Amino acid sequence: MRFRLPPWLALLLLAPVMGELLSGSSPPAEFFQPFGFTVMTVLYGCGALLCRELKVRWRKGVGSLVLLGCAYAVVEEGLMVASFFNPDWVDLGALHGFGRTLEVNWVWAVELTIYHAFFSVTTPVLLVELMYPDEKAVPWLSGRGFKVVAAALLLDVFGGLALFGAMLHYYPPAPQYLLFVGVAAFFVRAARRLPGDWLRRGTRPMRKPLYYAALSLATALVSVLIFGALPNVSTAAYMPLVVSASGALLVWSVIRFLRGYDWRKARRSHLLGLVSGPVLLLIATTPIQELDASRVDDTSGMMLVGAAFLVLLGYIWLRVRARDTHLSGRPVEV
Repeated sequence: MRFRLPPWLALLLLAPVMGELLSGSSPPAEFFQPFGFTVMTVLYGCGALLCRELKVRWRKGVGSLVLLGCAYAVVEEGLMVASFFNPDWVDLGALHGFGRTLEVNWVWAVELTIYHAFFSVTTPVLLVELMYPDEKAVPWLSGRGFKVVAAALLLDVFGGLALFGAMLHYYPPAPQYLLFVGVAAFFVRAARRLPGDWLRRGTRPMRKPLYYAALSLATALVSVLIFGALPNVSTAAYMPLVVSASGALLVWSVIRFLRGYDWRKARRSHLLGLVSGPVLLLIATTPIQELDASRVDDTSGMMLVGAAFLVLLGYIWLRVRARDTHLSGRPVEV
Protein backbone atom coordinates (compact mmCIF):
# COMPACT_ATOMS: atom_id res chain seq x y z
CA MET A 1 0.00 0.00 0.00
CA ARG A 2 1.36 3.39 -0.97
CA PHE A 3 -0.12 6.68 0.15
CA ARG A 4 0.92 10.15 -0.86
CA LEU A 5 0.58 11.60 2.63
CA PRO A 6 3.33 10.85 5.18
CA PRO A 7 1.91 8.75 8.03
CA TRP A 8 2.25 11.52 10.64
CA LEU A 9 0.12 13.84 8.51
CA ALA A 10 -2.46 11.11 7.89
CA LEU A 11 -2.81 10.63 11.66
CA LEU A 12 -2.88 14.39 12.27
CA LEU A 13 -5.95 14.61 10.00
CA LEU A 14 -7.65 11.31 10.85
CA ALA A 15 -7.73 11.77 14.63
CA PRO A 16 -9.98 14.89 14.61
CA VAL A 17 -12.14 13.34 11.89
CA MET A 18 -12.72 10.31 14.12
CA GLY A 19 -13.12 12.19 17.38
CA GLU A 20 -15.26 15.10 16.21
CA LEU A 21 -16.56 14.81 12.65
CA LEU A 22 -17.58 11.16 12.32
CA SER A 23 -18.94 11.12 15.87
CA GLY A 24 -21.21 14.06 15.02
CA SER A 25 -19.84 16.21 17.84
CA SER A 26 -18.83 18.73 15.17
CA PRO A 27 -20.87 18.28 11.95
CA PRO A 28 -19.32 19.41 8.64
CA ALA A 29 -20.67 22.97 8.84
CA GLU A 30 -18.88 23.38 12.17
CA PHE A 31 -15.89 21.10 11.66
CA PHE A 32 -14.64 22.76 8.48
CA GLN A 33 -14.68 26.33 9.77
CA PRO A 34 -11.04 27.50 9.61
CA PHE A 35 -10.64 28.37 13.28
CA GLY A 36 -12.42 25.30 14.61
CA PHE A 37 -10.66 23.01 12.15
CA THR A 38 -7.27 24.36 13.22
CA VAL A 39 -8.00 24.02 16.95
CA MET A 40 -9.39 20.48 16.62
CA THR A 41 -6.62 19.32 14.30
CA VAL A 42 -3.93 20.54 16.68
CA LEU A 43 -5.75 19.11 19.69
CA TYR A 44 -6.72 15.68 18.39
CA GLY A 45 -3.98 15.27 15.83
CA CYS A 46 -1.08 16.30 18.05
CA GLY A 47 -2.52 14.32 20.95
CA ALA A 48 -2.77 11.12 18.90
CA LEU A 49 0.70 11.70 17.42
CA LEU A 50 2.29 12.11 20.84
CA CYS A 51 0.57 8.98 22.16
CA ARG A 52 1.71 7.00 19.14
CA GLU A 53 5.29 8.29 19.31
CA LEU A 54 5.60 7.48 23.00
CA LYS A 55 4.27 3.96 22.39
CA VAL A 56 6.88 3.35 19.68
CA ARG A 57 9.81 4.99 21.46
CA TRP A 58 9.05 3.09 24.65
CA ARG A 59 8.63 -0.15 22.62
CA LYS A 60 5.14 -0.74 23.99
CA GLY A 61 1.96 -2.24 22.56
CA VAL A 62 -1.75 -1.51 22.28
CA GLY A 63 -2.28 -1.71 26.04
CA SER A 64 0.03 1.25 26.61
CA LEU A 65 -1.60 3.09 23.71
CA VAL A 66 -5.01 2.79 25.41
CA LEU A 67 -3.59 4.13 28.68
CA LEU A 68 -1.99 7.05 26.85
CA GLY A 69 -5.39 7.62 25.23
CA CYS A 70 -6.89 7.86 28.72
CA ALA A 71 -4.30 10.50 29.60
CA TYR A 72 -5.22 12.40 26.44
CA ALA A 73 -8.91 12.26 27.41
CA VAL A 74 -8.13 13.86 30.76
CA VAL A 75 -6.06 16.56 29.06
CA GLU A 76 -8.79 17.45 26.56
CA GLU A 77 -11.96 17.14 28.59
CA GLY A 78 -10.55 17.94 32.01
CA LEU A 79 -7.64 20.32 31.53
CA MET A 80 -8.72 22.13 28.35
CA VAL A 81 -12.50 22.43 28.04
CA ALA A 82 -13.11 21.60 31.73
CA SER A 83 -16.21 19.51 30.94
CA PHE A 84 -15.24 17.19 33.81
CA PHE A 85 -16.05 20.05 36.19
CA ASN A 86 -18.54 22.41 34.53
CA PRO A 87 -22.04 21.68 35.93
CA ASP A 88 -23.68 23.30 32.90
CA TRP A 89 -21.60 21.70 30.15
CA VAL A 90 -23.83 21.66 27.07
CA ASP A 91 -23.25 17.99 26.14
CA LEU A 92 -24.07 16.49 29.54
CA GLY A 93 -27.66 15.72 28.57
CA ALA A 94 -29.08 13.07 30.92
CA LEU A 95 -25.86 13.26 32.94
CA HIS A 96 -26.58 16.85 34.01
CA GLY A 97 -26.23 16.70 37.78
CA PHE A 98 -26.02 12.88 37.64
CA GLY A 99 -23.15 11.67 39.80
CA ARG A 100 -21.81 15.16 40.42
CA THR A 101 -19.83 15.24 43.66
CA LEU A 102 -17.10 17.56 44.90
CA GLU A 103 -17.63 19.74 41.80
CA VAL A 104 -16.73 16.90 39.41
CA ASN A 105 -19.03 15.24 36.85
CA TRP A 106 -17.72 11.76 37.64
CA VAL A 107 -19.92 9.67 35.34
CA TRP A 108 -19.25 12.02 32.44
CA ALA A 109 -15.52 11.84 33.23
CA VAL A 110 -15.53 8.04 33.07
CA GLU A 111 -17.57 7.98 29.85
CA LEU A 112 -15.43 10.55 28.04
CA THR A 113 -12.18 8.93 29.19
CA ILE A 114 -13.30 5.65 27.64
CA TYR A 115 -14.55 7.38 24.49
CA HIS A 116 -11.42 9.40 23.76
CA ALA A 117 -9.05 6.57 24.68
CA PHE A 118 -10.53 4.36 21.98
CA PHE A 119 -12.09 6.68 19.38
CA SER A 120 -9.74 9.67 19.46
CA VAL A 121 -6.42 7.89 19.98
CA THR A 122 -6.29 4.09 19.76
CA THR A 123 -8.52 3.60 16.70
CA PRO A 124 -7.00 6.31 14.44
CA VAL A 125 -3.46 5.28 15.43
CA LEU A 126 -4.09 1.63 14.61
CA LEU A 127 -5.86 2.48 11.35
CA VAL A 128 -2.98 4.64 10.14
CA GLU A 129 -0.43 2.01 11.18
CA LEU A 130 -2.39 -0.54 9.15
CA MET A 131 -2.35 1.87 6.20
CA TYR A 132 1.45 2.19 6.49
CA PRO A 133 2.58 -1.29 7.60
CA ASP A 134 6.23 -0.80 6.65
CA GLU A 135 6.47 2.20 8.99
CA LYS A 136 4.54 0.75 11.90
CA ALA A 137 7.51 0.18 14.21
CA VAL A 138 9.49 3.36 13.58
CA PRO A 139 9.01 6.90 14.91
CA TRP A 140 7.22 9.28 12.57
CA LEU A 141 8.59 12.42 14.19
CA SER A 142 12.15 13.63 14.65
CA GLY A 143 13.30 14.84 18.04
CA ARG A 144 12.56 18.42 17.02
CA GLY A 145 9.25 17.42 15.47
CA PHE A 146 8.22 15.74 18.72
CA LYS A 147 8.96 18.92 20.67
CA VAL A 148 7.05 21.07 18.16
CA VAL A 149 3.99 18.78 18.36
CA ALA A 150 4.12 18.75 22.17
CA ALA A 151 4.42 22.54 22.30
CA ALA A 152 1.52 22.96 19.86
CA LEU A 153 -0.67 20.70 22.00
CA LEU A 154 0.19 22.57 25.21
CA LEU A 155 -0.50 25.93 23.55
CA ASP A 156 -3.83 24.61 22.25
CA VAL A 157 -4.81 23.27 25.68
CA PHE A 158 -4.01 26.41 27.66
CA GLY A 159 -5.42 28.67 24.95
CA GLY A 160 -8.58 26.57 24.91
CA LEU A 161 -8.88 26.73 28.70
CA ALA A 162 -8.73 30.52 28.57
CA LEU A 163 -11.13 30.71 25.61
CA PHE A 164 -13.75 28.34 27.04
CA GLY A 165 -13.45 30.02 30.43
CA ALA A 166 -14.14 33.43 28.91
CA MET A 167 -16.99 32.15 26.72
CA LEU A 168 -18.74 30.08 29.39
CA HIS A 169 -17.76 32.23 32.38
CA TYR A 170 -16.51 29.12 34.15
CA TYR A 171 -13.09 28.09 35.40
CA PRO A 172 -12.52 24.79 37.20
CA PRO A 173 -11.68 24.78 40.93
CA ALA A 174 -7.92 24.54 41.50
CA PRO A 175 -7.84 21.45 43.80
CA GLN A 176 -9.94 19.35 41.43
CA TYR A 177 -8.00 20.62 38.44
CA LEU A 178 -4.69 19.62 40.05
CA LEU A 179 -6.18 16.24 40.93
CA PHE A 180 -6.82 15.50 37.27
CA VAL A 181 -3.35 16.72 36.34
CA GLY A 182 -2.20 13.92 38.62
CA VAL A 183 -4.65 11.47 37.00
CA ALA A 184 -3.23 12.24 33.56
CA ALA A 185 0.30 11.74 34.89
CA PHE A 186 -0.79 8.43 36.43
CA PHE A 187 -2.04 7.13 33.09
CA VAL A 188 1.22 8.14 31.39
CA ARG A 189 3.28 6.42 34.06
CA ALA A 190 1.12 3.30 33.86
CA ALA A 191 1.59 3.23 30.08
CA ARG A 192 5.36 3.49 30.55
CA ARG A 193 5.43 0.64 33.05
CA LEU A 194 3.07 -1.75 31.27
CA PRO A 195 5.04 -4.59 29.63
CA GLY A 196 5.26 -4.35 25.85
CA ASP A 197 4.00 -7.94 25.45
CA TRP A 198 1.09 -7.44 27.84
CA LEU A 199 -1.43 -8.32 25.12
CA ARG A 200 0.60 -11.20 23.69
CA ARG A 201 0.46 -13.75 26.49
CA GLY A 202 -2.73 -15.64 25.59
CA THR A 203 -2.97 -19.22 24.35
CA ARG A 204 -6.42 -19.54 22.75
CA PRO A 205 -6.26 -19.91 18.93
CA MET A 206 -7.15 -16.78 16.97
CA ARG A 207 -10.59 -16.70 15.38
CA LYS A 208 -11.71 -15.07 12.13
CA PRO A 209 -11.29 -11.28 11.87
CA LEU A 210 -15.04 -10.69 11.62
CA TYR A 211 -15.44 -12.28 15.06
CA TYR A 212 -13.38 -9.48 16.60
CA ALA A 213 -15.30 -6.88 14.61
CA ALA A 214 -18.58 -8.26 15.97
CA LEU A 215 -17.19 -8.36 19.51
CA SER A 216 -15.95 -4.78 19.45
CA LEU A 217 -19.21 -3.59 17.86
CA ALA A 218 -21.23 -5.32 20.59
CA THR A 219 -19.00 -3.78 23.25
CA ALA A 220 -19.51 -0.30 21.81
CA LEU A 221 -23.29 -0.83 21.70
CA VAL A 222 -23.44 -2.02 25.32
CA SER A 223 -21.30 0.95 26.37
CA VAL A 224 -23.78 3.31 24.68
CA LEU A 225 -26.63 1.65 26.55
CA ILE A 226 -24.80 1.87 29.89
CA PHE A 227 -24.03 5.58 29.67
CA GLY A 228 -27.05 6.57 27.57
CA ALA A 229 -29.87 4.55 29.09
CA LEU A 230 -29.01 3.61 32.66
CA PRO A 231 -28.95 7.23 33.94
CA ASN A 232 -32.63 7.47 32.91
CA VAL A 233 -33.64 4.32 34.79
CA SER A 234 -33.36 5.66 38.31
CA THR A 235 -32.21 8.72 40.23
CA ALA A 236 -31.20 6.69 43.27
CA ALA A 237 -28.03 7.81 45.00
CA TYR A 238 -26.19 4.61 44.08
CA MET A 239 -26.94 4.79 40.33
CA PRO A 240 -23.97 7.01 39.33
CA LEU A 241 -21.63 4.45 40.89
CA VAL A 242 -23.47 1.63 39.12
CA VAL A 243 -23.18 3.37 35.74
CA SER A 244 -19.51 4.29 36.14
CA ALA A 245 -18.52 0.89 37.49
CA SER A 246 -20.50 -0.92 34.78
CA GLY A 247 -18.81 1.03 32.00
CA ALA A 248 -15.32 0.56 33.40
CA LEU A 249 -15.97 -3.12 34.16
CA LEU A 250 -17.27 -3.72 30.63
CA VAL A 251 -14.10 -2.35 29.07
CA TRP A 252 -11.81 -4.18 31.48
CA SER A 253 -13.67 -7.48 31.02
CA VAL A 254 -13.49 -7.32 27.22
CA ILE A 255 -9.78 -6.46 27.31
CA ARG A 256 -9.08 -9.38 29.65
CA PHE A 257 -11.11 -11.67 27.40
CA LEU A 258 -9.14 -10.55 24.35
CA ARG A 259 -5.86 -11.11 26.18
CA GLY A 260 -6.72 -14.80 26.30
CA TYR A 261 -6.15 -15.13 22.53
CA ASP A 262 -2.73 -15.78 21.05
CA TRP A 263 -2.13 -12.40 19.44
CA ARG A 264 1.43 -13.47 18.65
CA LYS A 265 -0.13 -15.27 15.68
CA ALA A 266 -2.54 -12.50 14.73
CA ARG A 267 -2.63 -11.06 11.25
CA ARG A 268 -3.28 -7.46 10.33
CA SER A 269 -6.86 -8.30 9.45
CA HIS A 270 -7.46 -9.46 13.04
CA LEU A 271 -6.37 -6.07 14.34
CA LEU A 272 -8.41 -4.28 11.70
CA GLY A 273 -11.46 -6.32 12.67
CA LEU A 274 -11.02 -5.27 16.29
CA VAL A 275 -11.04 -1.55 15.47
CA SER A 276 -13.71 -1.75 12.76
CA GLY A 277 -16.64 -2.53 15.07
CA PRO A 278 -16.78 0.84 16.89
CA VAL A 279 -16.09 2.67 13.62
CA LEU A 280 -19.05 0.94 11.98
CA LEU A 281 -21.23 2.02 14.90
CA LEU A 282 -20.28 5.66 14.32
CA ILE A 283 -20.91 5.28 10.60
CA ALA A 284 -24.34 3.77 11.29
CA THR A 285 -25.34 6.76 13.44
CA THR A 286 -24.58 9.39 10.78
CA PRO A 287 -28.04 9.20 9.11
CA ILE A 288 -29.70 9.44 12.53
CA GLN A 289 -27.67 12.53 13.35
CA GLU A 290 -28.47 14.26 10.07
CA LEU A 291 -32.19 13.55 10.37
CA ASP A 292 -32.44 14.40 14.09
CA ALA A 293 -34.81 17.37 14.19
CA SER A 294 -34.13 17.94 17.89
CA ARG A 295 -30.57 19.09 17.27
CA VAL A 296 -30.11 22.83 17.10
CA ASP A 297 -26.87 22.71 15.08
CA ASP A 298 -26.59 22.16 11.32
CA THR A 299 -26.06 18.41 10.81
CA SER A 300 -26.35 18.42 7.02
CA GLY A 301 -23.66 16.35 5.35
CA MET A 302 -23.34 13.73 8.10
CA MET A 303 -24.58 10.94 5.81
CA LEU A 304 -21.94 11.92 3.27
CA VAL A 305 -19.30 11.77 6.02
CA GLY A 306 -20.49 8.29 6.98
CA ALA A 307 -20.47 7.10 3.37
CA ALA A 308 -16.96 8.46 2.79
CA PHE A 309 -15.62 6.77 5.90
CA LEU A 310 -17.31 3.50 4.95
CA VAL A 311 -15.50 3.62 1.59
CA LEU A 312 -12.20 4.34 3.35
CA LEU A 313 -12.72 1.47 5.78
CA GLY A 314 -13.61 -0.89 2.95
CA TYR A 315 -10.50 0.15 1.03
CA ILE A 316 -8.30 -0.49 4.07
CA TRP A 317 -9.91 -3.92 4.50
CA LEU A 318 -9.15 -4.87 0.89
CA ARG A 319 -5.55 -3.73 1.11
CA VAL A 320 -4.92 -5.35 4.49
CA ARG A 321 -6.36 -8.68 3.37
CA ALA A 322 -4.29 -8.53 0.19
CA ARG A 323 -1.14 -7.88 2.20
CA ASP A 324 -1.96 -10.70 4.61
CA THR A 325 -2.29 -13.05 1.65
CA HIS A 326 0.96 -11.80 0.10
CA LEU A 327 2.87 -12.29 3.38
CA SER A 328 1.24 -15.69 4.00
CA GLY A 329 -0.35 -14.56 7.22
CA ARG A 330 2.81 -13.23 8.84
CA PRO A 331 1.83 -12.13 12.37
CA VAL A 332 1.71 -8.50 13.39
CA GLU A 333 2.79 -7.11 16.77
CA VAL A 334 0.01 -5.61 18.89
